[in-house]
Amino acid sequence: MIYVCTACEKKMDDSPKPIGLCPCGKPLSVHYDWEGIRKDIDVKTDDNSLWRYKRVLPNVAQKNIVSLGEGWTPLVQIENNLFIKDETVNPTGSFKDRGMNLAVTMAKSFGVKTICLPSAGNAGVSAAAYCQKAGIDCHVFLPETIPAPFKKATDQYGANIVLEGQTISHAAHKMVESKEEDWFDISTLKEPFRVEGKKTLGYEIAEQMNWELPDVIIYPTGGGTGLIGMWKAFQEMKGMGWISGQLPRMVSVQSDGCAPVVKAFQAMEKTTEFWNDSDTIAFGLNVPGPLGGGWILDGLSESNGIAVSANESGLKDATVDFNKFTGINASAEAGVVWLSYQSLLKAGWINPLDKVVLFATGIERS
Repeated sequence: MIYVCTACEKKMDDSPKPIGLCPCGKPLSVHYDWEGIRKDIDVKTDDNSLWRYKRVLPNVAQKNIVSLGEGWTPLVQIENNLFIKDETVNPTGSFKDRGMNLAVTMAKSFGVKTICLPSAGNAGVSAAAYCQKAGIDCHVFLPETIPAPFKKATDQYGANIVLEGQTISHAAHKMVESKEEDWFDISTLKEPFRVEGKKTLGYEIAEQMNWELPDVIIYPTGGGTGLIGMWKAFQEMKGMGWISGQLPRMVSVQSDGCAPVVKAFQAMEKTTEFWNDSDTIAFGLNVPGPLGGGWILDGLSESNGIAVSANESGLKDATVDFNKFTGINASAEAGVVWLSYQSLLKAGWINPLDKVVLFATGIERS
């Protein structure tokens, strides 16, 4: 296992110590010696968690695996060519459990005693739960605007909560001010293993579609680890010969109340700029300065994908419509997905014959 910088491409060898960013300040990507070598499909089919893909995850001792049963979530066929990946059934109610499983597992294997992170909601809940299971102290920094159900859910797992500012960026600044030397930062993309957990979404979609892939994947994008992880998974699988043919077009969707990826994509920029005065009821998408902006844009470009924004004023009604249509109690991020899907279908960017996967990334907390 080695680490490669997603910006300067510097390579770093594996280390017994926890690893964060590249010295240049950009995220690292995990790579393995099996990449590009054709292998038979190797899945632990008796394991109904993301560890069914142990073959393509970091080699970690079983005693250090911190699992709550995350992953292997339903891919529900709603119409002939329309599928919903339902991440609301994960242990703490969101897709964040995949990344936190790997981040906390690796932190435990490195001997970390205390972790910290800022959160827009679900990541803090998930980190608290996995740290409680691992016996690791957890400090979660949340915006003051965070709804009470998120605070309650985070608190129930015994995390230390600090409230600061209006967005996750404000909370992150407070964390930097408060951080002690021995705290390990597992913020989005500030360590490389949350992406490894999220990439199992790609492996699951492929397995659940009989090792074929959809034409389009529409993904609500805040920090972007899910989109980045899936694109990484598809490339890994193609290199091993587990899948063949055209890879999906990846679609990054955001609210027009906070759309740094969409703005950068439309301007054909190579990285994102900070989105001032961000405001959206889709709290997981209120990430005005994603650290992996360039990495997200690379995935969109390589997949012939697109980034689009949904009208904030229509999110409440769209979320209600999505939930009625699917029977899922999803949060407002699903409304962004639903509006964006309909607009791309109407514009002809999505053909009615295209197989499309939409995401319900988290439950509506009340």
